[in-house]
Formats: sequence, structure tokens, C-alpha cells
Amino acid sequence: MEVTMNDIKKLREMTGAGLADCKKALAESDDMDGAVAYLRKKGQAVAAKRSDREASEGCVLVKAENGFGAIIALKCETDFVANNADFVALTQSILDAAVAAKCKTLDEVKALPMGEGTIADAVTARSGITGEKMELDGYCTIEGENIATYNHMNRNGLCTMLALNKKVEDETVGKNIAMQIASAAPVAIDESGVPQSVKDNEYAVAVEKSKAEQVQKAVEAAIKKAGFNPAHFDSEDHMESNQAKGWITADDVAKVKEIIATVSAEKAANLNTAMIENIAKGRVNKFLKENCLLSQEYIWDKTLTVEAYLKSIDKELTVTDFKRFTLRAE
Repeated sequence: MEVTMNDIKKLREMTGAGLADCKKALAESDDMDGAVAYLRKKGQAVAAKRSDREASEGCVLVKAENGFGAIIALKCETDFVANNADFVALTQSILDAAVAAKCKTLDEVKALPMGEGTIADAVTARSGITGEKMELDGYCTIEGENIATYNHMNRNGLCTMLALNKKVEDETVGKNIAMQIASAAPVAIDESGVPQSVKDNEYAVAVEKSKAEQVQKAVEAAIKKAGFNPAHFDSEDHMESNQAKGWITADDVAKVKEIIATVSAEKAANLNTAMIENIAKGRVNKFLKENCLLSQEYIWDKTLTVEAYLKSIDKELTVTDFKRFTLRAE
């Protein structure tokens, strides 16, 4: 077909493809529908070729309206693509559609109409334009009449949202808690929201850590009593290094290793079970305090907990739900 600038602009608006890609698609096709199909096929080919690549960069956005909020991530391979205005605009368009339709799942989002196809088709087409693998990920939702959202430093890499049980005239209250969630990464609102499996695992880890610490204390005391510096024998590498430096001898190493083996076995067999359990419970309580939103130190005033801050605004004010998503490993 004859290619005009108006056709190129129209195809670009329909697909989000670059000007050069639109021009080529039109030149290779008989009509507009054929050009759209051309771009889709190109995207599918790239997506298939890149299926084994890792999409670790991307754009994370958050939005709330009409009592419904959502966070979504459109992932890609490089930050160059992630920061591209068209890529960010596509992510925003997808989020806008998802929130308007109040989609509960990512599959529902992918099936929404966009352009001449679905959102899934639009992502595939964009993959063809950039030559990078792309995928939608991290979709989470929240419902409530009082939702606050936060895009960390407006960098589109970490977003949070929360619902309050009451309307607050001062919008900074909700934003402050959203920033708290971004900074402190809580796992639940309060202890009741922490799965029992998580508590059990934390307790088991705390027990083993407490046992190891008690054994280590006994070993270090025995090494000191024998006239040696425990720091010289805290690992095989240190023992070899310290021998090379002339700080300790091979006989010293042999004696200390015997002490370590003997004292470790004796102490492990005679640990105070009640004391270990109490230490472990204390560690679990510390974990819950640090990882449950309401009991966390409030980042803007560490003399308060988040719960105390909310109560200072309204004695009945609390958080009923929150969500957090980031592209970065933490």
C-alpha cells in the first residue's frame, strides 16, 4: 500500500510502534489491518526468540480510583527500554485499563482490549519493536474508600498502596504510611496477618541460632582458658593465615581443634532447653515487631510506632490492607 505520514501516525497510535517500524509495516502490507498484523507477528517472533532471557528491569506504576487500587509491573531486559517514554506510557495505559475494569487477576488484565487486540497482544507487539523480552508481572490490587498510593521517588521501580478504615482530611497521613511501607517493607499489618508457617519457621531458625550461640560462647571461653585468642581460630582460613604469619603454630591449631570438638559436643548435649526457648521466643517477638506495619518504628518519628502515629491523628484510625511491589531484590 502507498505509505503516507497520516497512515504512519495512525498506525503508531494504534500499536505504539516506532515510526520506522510503522512505515515498514505499511510498506509490507496491503492495508492498515495487515500492517497491524505484521507488527504483531514481528512481536511474537521476538518474544519467542527471547523467551529464555531474563526480564529484570521494567516499569512499576500504581493507581487508585473509585475505591479500587492496583500496582502493575511491565518488565523488560534493560533500563534503557524501561526508561523509554513509550514504554512507560504503555505501562500507564495498561494500568489505567486494569483499574477502570477493576481486574482482580493478571489474566483478566491481559485479556482486556487494547488497540486492535488485547493487552497481551500490545505487550507482544512492543517486544517486537524493542527487540527485548517483555512480560507483565507483579499485579496486585486493593479495595477501599480511603486508598493512598506512593511511587518511590517517582522512579517507577517501587510502588506501594494502602487502605485506611476512615477518611482523613490531611492526605499526607496516607502518603506517610505508604512511604513507611516502601521503606520498612512490612510483611503484614499486625501479628494476626503473619502466616503461622512463617512464625514457625522464624521460631525454628531462632532456636538453632540460639543453640549455636550458646555452643560458641562455651567454645570461646574454653579456648581463652587454654591461653589462646579465639579470633585466631574462628575459621580454617584464619588458622592457615595466622600460621603463615607466625602468630600460631601447627601444635596450637591441633590443640584448639580438639578443644572445639570436645566442648562443642559437651555443650550441645547439655544445653538449657528452657533458656533456648525463651531466647527464641524473644527473637520471634522482635521479628514480628520489626515486620508488622502497626508495630514498626514510624520512620518520621522513631519515638512512635506506626499505630501510635495513626492514633495521634484519630484514635480509631488504622490500616485495613496494603500492597508493595519492587523490581529489586531485597
